[in-house]
Amino acid sequence: MNIHEYQSKAILKSYGVNVPEGYPAFSAEEAVENAKKLATPVVVVKAQIHAGGRGKAGGVKIAHSPEEAGAFAKELLGKTLVTKQTGPAGKVVNRLLIEAGSNIKKEYYLSFVIDRKTARVVMMGSEEGGMEIEKVAAEMPDKILKETIDPAIGLASFQATRMAYGLHLPQEAIRKATKLMGCLYNAFIGKDCSLAEINPLVLTEEGDVIALDAKLNFDDSALFRHPDIEELRDVTEEDPKELAAAKEGLNYVNLGGDVACMVNGAGLAMATVDIIKYYGGEPANFLDVGGDSTPEKIAAAFRIMLDGGQAKGIFVNIFGGINKCDLVAEGIVEAAKIISSDGKSLPVPVVVRLEGTNVERGREILKNTPIQNVIMAPTMEGGAETIVKLVKEAEQA
Repeated sequence: MNIHEYQSKAILKSYGVNVPEGYPAFSAEEAVENAKKLATPVVVVKAQIHAGGRGKAGGVKIAHSPEEAGAFAKELLGKTLVTKQTGPAGKVVNRLLIEAGSNIKKEYYLSFVIDRKTARVVMMGSEEGGMEIEKVAAEMPDKILKETIDPAIGLASFQATRMAYGLHLPQEAIRKATKLMGCLYNAFIGKDCSLAEINPLVLTEEGDVIALDAKLNFDDSALFRHPDIEELRDVTEEDPKELAAAKEGLNYVNLGGDVACMVNGAGLAMATVDIIKYYGGEPANFLDVGGDSTPEKIAAAFRIMLDGGQAKGIFVNIFGGINKCDLVAEGIVEAAKIISSDGKSLPVPVVVRLEGTNVERGREILKNTPIQNVIMAPTMEGGAETIVKLVKEAEQA
């Protein structure tokens, strides 16, 4: 789960991280009032969306008066920002952060992430703050410093000190930086984060070390322990299909292509996405229906995949273990009854590969069904190749 910058900063502030004073605004009038509260010569008006690259997209404005802040707010609210992370569709700005300006001397990068290989939390830092960290990693990997943290003792003081010196912070800022690192680590652990990122972390002309930007991502599986975090969810920033899938107990991620896939098991789902790409298709989604599929759940998955017309074809790839192939087949039939007007057709071709528990019964159900557009595939490879071919033929027709 992601939250907005102003929400992240409020959490970090509660853990002792030094952040600029700022207030959220949902209207131009509120932006003016918040700018007056700050009473600083420079005010920053920041668009709040769940994506990076806002500055380059025109989503960060520098105002020199409350009135100018209000004018910028009118310009930004309701605007669609398009960044590398939003994709071409962009995201609509519905809220802003009105923040006190900072007298920046130098920008740095700092984050805590989980390293899956070592199963440890890693602190990452770089002198190349303000840039996309992926670009730094690709072009200047030597500029990224890492400290792997022992979970038994947490972030050690010597690690924070080593990071601060490695970033070539001035001597008088070392202790301030190490304190901030410790507070950021405590927030990461305390809130079950999957990412805590400050980009940029800045050294001001006055010698302060401040989190000028902040991004927190949370482990969805741990949200039951943090109802306060759950309340910060902004559903307008999330994919409607992913929200609908979550309500149905489905694991769905929109990948933007036109070949939808419905699979049971995350590993098989990733392999299915890969094999669709291998045969020249563009996967529309990652969809894991889990191991307890009912006909109603399968029908719900079809509704989600077909919503909006994104999917031009569906590949159902099921290896039945706990899942039963006959129930999956019944779900496909049920989906046709719900989605189509005549109950006997689906709007796009559906290729089905079934293996495992009750596979013969499942194949028999689909063989005898009056539903049109359903094609049985004997193998995973054959199924992927067939659905990609059908989608391409439909595009050319």
